[in-house]
Amino acid sequence: MKNLVAKYRNLLKNVDTSYVRDIHRSIPWDDRLIAILGARGVGKTTLVLQHIKLYEDVGTSLFVYADDLWFSTHSLVELAETFYKNGGKVLYIDEIHKYRNWSQEIKNIYDSYADLKVRYTGSSILDLQKGSHDLSRRVLEYSMHGLSFREYVALNYGVDMPIHTLEQILAGNIDFPYTDYRPIALFKEYLRKGYYPYFKEPGYELRLEKTIQAILEVDIPKFAELSVSAAEKLKMLLYIIAQSVPFKPNYSKIARDLDMHRNAVSDLMVWLDKADLINVLHDDTEGYKLLGKVNKIYLNNPNLAYVLSDDEPDTGNVRETMFLSWMRVTHKVTASSVADFKVGKYTFEVGGKNKKQKQITKIHNNADFLLFFRPDRFTSVRDVSFGIGMFLKEWKG
Repeated sequence: MKNLVAKYRNLLKNVDTSYVRDIHRSIPWDDRLIAILGARGVGKTTLVLQHIKLYEDVGTSLFVYADDLWFSTHSLVELAETFYKNGGKVLYIDEIHKYRNWSQEIKNIYDSYADLKVRYTGSSILDLQKGSHDLSRRVLEYSMHGLSFREYVALNYGVDMPIHTLEQILAGNIDFPYTDYRPIALFKEYLRKGYYPYFKEPGYELRLEKTIQAILEVDIPKFAELSVSAAEKLKMLLYIIAQSVPFKPNYSKIARDLDMHRNAVSDLMVWLDKADLINVLHDDTEGYKLLGKVNKIYLNNPNLAYVLSDDEPDTGNVRETMFLSWMRVTHKVTASSVADFKVGKYTFEVGGKNKKQKQITKIHNNADFLLFFRPDRFTSVRDVSFGIGMFLKEWKG
């Protein structure tokens, strides 16, 4: 265990705490058992290490990677016991999905040491949700997403803007600091390379491609127990979606193209959705989460569109992808029969330069809000509670 402690203390030395993500404030860090879940690369490990460096006593806390070689001959329960007997109070376990039988051992630790706090992260929400059945009444789970536009601007340019609710934004009282920065230019940057926190590192596109590759070739095949053939078709399916977003799924046609059963295609789609590679937009019906109610399929975020598309992504599609990616974090989003999206009691149309006046007039009569991304139609710049910048024009008072 001494080796684990040495690694932990050395790791903390290089942790930058100059900017901490918004989700940090929403986590009750005093709770006994906390899980932070999310896709690869969204910053879970960094968030945990920042919290430790800022708020924990290094002498009574410990951070370990679940796939550390130490666990080839030791167990999590053994680590917790030794750590606790030596005065340990808070145990952090990173990438816990890489540890076999993690759920059972975490449950045993929770039941055995009432005053030991445990926090764990996991890159694959798939396995964590499957394995956390016995922990459902014990653990507080938090989903972590990529950077919002507001977070990107804060991290890259030091422009700190307050968080606002959707209702505050739609009321039209939010301003952007125009004096030193131009939001349109920053917004374009964000769409291409601002979602994942490692955007400042060289070779962002290559790193993102490797992240996608790891999810498709390692994470999903492992947890879904896919055959080599099915794993290859998973990659083909994502490629098909990427070239056609927003994608209206025809499972029978896809099944023929991939030479597999229709139900197998539906299963692969579920894995892509849960792995945060795509976002599924459902019809606004009682069973909106059922695959049979799928309206359209988008990539999870705009950065994926620029990496996965053969050609320059369609601007309108990128903007729709962005809107859904942002809104889904704190709101239920469904398809609208009169516009692009329905968010609670509001309907939204995401406009662009190709939006015809006839379309706009029709939407004017049915939708609550029309979102334009044309300089000649900007009215103001807003910021959403989960950190987005939106350009809003209210049609109905």
